[in-house]
Amino acid sequence: MKFLDEAKVYIKSGDGGPGCASFRREKFIEYGGPDGGDGGRGGDVWVEAVDGLNTLIDYRYRQHFKARPGQNGMGKQRTGAGGSDAVLKVPVGTQVLDDTKELVLADLTETGQRVRLAKGGDGGFGNMRFKTSTNRAPRRADPGWPGEERWVWLRLKLIADAGLVGLPNAGKSTFLAATTRAHPKIADYPFTTLHPNLGVVRLGDRECVLADIPGLIEGAHEGAGLGDRFLGHIERCRVLLHLVDGTSESLADDYLAVRAELAAYGAGLGDKRSLVVLNKIDALDADMRRARLAELADAAGVPVLALSGVSGEGMGEAVAALFAAIDRDAADADAAMAAP
Repeated sequence: MKFLDEAKVYIKSGDGGPGCASFRREKFIEYGGPDGGDGGRGGDVWVEAVDGLNTLIDYRYRQHFKARPGQNGMGKQRTGAGGSDAVLKVPVGTQVLDDTKELVLADLTETGQRVRLAKGGDGGFGNMRFKTSTNRAPRRADPGWPGEERWVWLRLKLIADAGLVGLPNAGKSTFLAATTRAHPKIADYPFTTLHPNLGVVRLGDRECVLADIPGLIEGAHEGAGLGDRFLGHIERCRVLLHLVDGTSESLADDYLAVRAELAAYGAGLGDKRSLVVLNKIDALDADMRRARLAELADAAGVPVLALSGVSGEGMGEAVAALFAAIDRDAADADAAMAAP
């Protein structure tokens, strides 16, 4: 299935049905009076988060969604039927933005969450509504109110507990494949990963969701490489796992380049709790490992983990550290909410 994380759609709620101008006609009743019913209400347009979806591909080939209009009012005081709603089913984690992409109309973070995007028009009044003591035979019937219409953007932000970041070929997909049952594409050239991948990491009876996004390069926030458009998929992550290629000749520059792109993107990514990992240590001897670890720790200013996604060395310690970091972030969030 093709991955699509952004789509523009047109929505229109149903128009209200017109009211009816009718008069009661019955044998032996000389003055029947007005009996026109109201028009039916137009249908609404809703967006709903559902299970089983992880892409917006359904909105690649269909962009127009219209609710049904209300039916006309009828004689004998009959109100027209209401129009049926239109429901846009989207993956959990989808945001709905206005046409300018500046205003968030809805943010669906839980299964079953449902938000009305456009309200259906009210039905028009029939002539029985206008009967008064001085106007016994009104011939007025109102048309229905029009529904709302607009263009909106759907933007998917995957919901994961932890996210993998790093330069292309830092070993992110290899780490994902080694710790989960995901099968991302792995090759020895840059930008093998072209769209985000998700996997479930297990430690004992616990599990967390890990997101792998395409690699960042210097200038990504300006559109270099694949740009930073996929960084939105790790905005909701509690922890970032920053992988650095241990065979690189410029460890510090590689680390700082990615950190600069995270800070330039904004949305709090530069301030998220992070674990720094020296990857591909299977290609380094003992002396080289110590030197590279010291160099990276000096650049990052924090302790550095070492592992190899190919040989599996250090993977257990990295996974345990990842769960511990997620727990610390959750505890900090709970403490912040409990504080007055």
